[in-house]
Amino acid sequence: MNKVILIGNLTKDPELTTTNNGVSVCRFTLAISRRYANAEGERETDFINVVVWRNLADNCHKFLKKGSKTAVVGNIQTRSYDANDGTKRYVTEVVAEEVEFISTKSDSVRADSTEEVAKLEPISDDSLPF
Repeated sequence: MNKVILIGNLTKDPELTTTNNGVSVCRFTLAISRRYANAEGERETDFINVVVWRNLADNCHKFLKKGSKTAVVGNIQTRSYDANDGTKRYVTEVVAEEVEFISTKSDSVRADSTEEVAKLEPISDDSLPF
């Protein structure tokens, strides 16, 4: 069985491309903190590459951005290719079957609005004209 469930934050905005046949492909990287701290007391972070196909790829590109908290369900896939310098390169990535948008672009807009409200200073009842 090959199944993986991940929850993390996007390290940068997702990249959308299309194949020669017009199929959408979206790629992004999730930053996922490890559960336990290392010997220095710091929690290490893993960076996992994710690939999403077709309509789900279009939605990921539309609604996700750098920093978005995202859950991914999929499977791990490895592939190899020959680089320009003649060496063989190996790639391991998660091919997503499901993507849950835990936080979206609209959440960041709401956060910005909340910061603006926090900058307002309270006024006293004595200064009100009514």
